[in-house]
Amino acid sequence: MKKIPGIKKPDLHSLPQIKERISFLYVERCIINRKDGAITVTDVRGTVHVPAASLSVLMLGPGTNITHRAMELVSNTGINVIWMGEYGVKYYAHGYPLTNSSRLLMRQAELVTNTRSRIAVARQMYQMRFPNEDVSNLTMQQLRGREGARVRSAYRRASQETGVPWTGRVYDPDNFHIGDDANKALSAGHACLYGVVHSVIVALGCSPGLGFIHTGHALSFVYDIADLYKAQVTIPIAFQIASEKPDDIGSVTRHRVRDAIASSRILEQCVKDIRLLLLGEDAEEEEFDINIIHLWDDKKGTVPNAVSYGKEFDESEEELVEGYGRILGDES
Repeated sequence: MKKIPGIKKPDLHSLPQIKERISFLYVERCIINRKDGAITVTDVRGTVHVPAASLSVLMLGPGTNITHRAMELVSNTGINVIWMGEYGVKYYAHGYPLTNSSRLLMRQAELVTNTRSRIAVARQMYQMRFPNEDVSNLTMQQLRGREGARVRSAYRRASQETGVPWTGRVYDPDNFHIGDDANKALSAGHACLYGVVHSVIVALGCSPGLGFIHTGHALSFVYDIADLYKAQVTIPIAFQIASEKPDDIGSVTRHRVRDAIASSRILEQCVKDIRLLLLGEDAEEEEFDINIIHLWDDKKGTVPNAVSYGKEFDESEEELVEGYGRILGDES
């Protein structure tokens, strides 16, 4: 069978880091294909080329068809792909991480499976929201209460500034129209923020499901990190858009959130915050091997891979067992 023409899979070193990419692209009622290193978006108006390596999240709305070749490019360049309903939010797949190292993932698992270290990380997340207060001695119950008060205050402040009435967060993931305009805009805005945060998490090689505050959901860590930015990004934008009463709240919200994420450099901040939470003071200095595989050792920690271990044992066995032939692990 003849080789299918195409470009070589890019080296990880040559790809832009996640913090250097644009936030997300939402498309609907179109065909997604690829041409060389670009994603092509074709609808009744024509075709647009989007450099794949510059994209963080690709959101596929209703009426979207995507080719196998496009998904190959998406995977190779580490783009996070989210299939979405017309108004709802559903996550189905993501591309490869932009690193081959499992260092951050192992550190995340280590921290989340120990009660003491998990509480410490959770407190640090809350500390990011209360920079002028000391939360180091607060219990998780107290922290949840403080966070609830902070979010309610953010809603009230946004309501007062825009004149949009607010009676509380009311939404149904399966029925976008059940809420008022502010709730609709919040749902659309949070969906975009979740997608961007998710792309950063998987690009760094972390697990979206290993949350420190949220738990039991495949996106628990996504919700943990996204909560750091809602009061800064999605809440004020949602109320502002609700006050404008546009015909298509979802579309207007996506565009506004995308601009805010770019101007506020949320991608870069998200990378820094995740590394700080998982690595602490070593977050800035530590670099990871991106293409080296080690073997785990209970005494030494790690030992080199691709080494033929056990030759000394095999040689001693040969003296005891004559005529056995080639012994497992002896390449001579």
